[in-house]
Amino acid sequence: MSPTHPPISNEVALRIALAARVLPEISIAELIGALQEHLGEVLDEAALSRITVTNLKTFFGQTYDTDGEEVGEDATTGDIAALKEAVRILWGAKDEAEALPVVEAYQADDMPHSVRIAVASNHREQLDAHFGSCARYLIYQLSATDLKLIDIRSALQAELAEDRNRFRVNLIQDCHILYVVSIGGPAAAKVIQAGIYPMKILEGGNARMILANFQNVIATAPPPWVAKILGVAASNRVKNYKASAG
Repeated sequence: MSPTHPPISNEVALRIALAARVLPEISIAELIGALQEHLGEVLDEAALSRITVTNLKTFFGQTYDTDGEEVGEDATTGDIAALKEAVRILWGAKDEAEALPVVEAYQADDMPHSVRIAVASNHREQLDAHFGSCARYLIYQLSATDLKLIDIRSALQAELAEDRNRFRVNLIQDCHILYVVSIGGPAAAKVIQAGIYPMKILEGGNARMILANFQNVIATAPPPWVAKILGVAASNRVKNYKASAG
């Protein structure tokens, strides 16, 4: 980009990074180049609002009509869905507030003997995401008798970070436990180094139902590492407990 032009704003850079993520085999650099070719070197929110599905198909070598419907033999329904999502992101479309669960009021002393849990999520109140690509973390405070969703933390700015895994770890560093569908080895190492215990549930599911199962465990026979967090005396901790972890 020419130095005479203003730099891309964080908002525009984030939109481009997220749009590239939903386009298979298209890098951020390739998407920026294609956008600059069509829109000019100055990429701002007004410029991005002019992009269309047809533009993107033209950039990347497939032919669609002006409504973005399939014309060429190489086009697929999956391609169209990805392109429409990319355009929506470039336009600045946000998740609808009503699609997210309601955060409950919580004060630091409201729930004694509790743990804080982060859940990797892409949709509503679901555990359904990989640590390194989830849109947000649902933050719960959980005790043997109570469970509250106390925060929802967007992870989208991680796309702009030099170390995306470190950014995500810092986002949940006040949590004791992390629930994910999947997590890579290097990322898991950073999570553990931060003192957070990763729990991998491959099939995912409703976050509250999964945490209710864990709640039953800590109410009846908490593993020693959880008992320590809860403040249970060492003499009262269950011995030889084995928990599955990611």
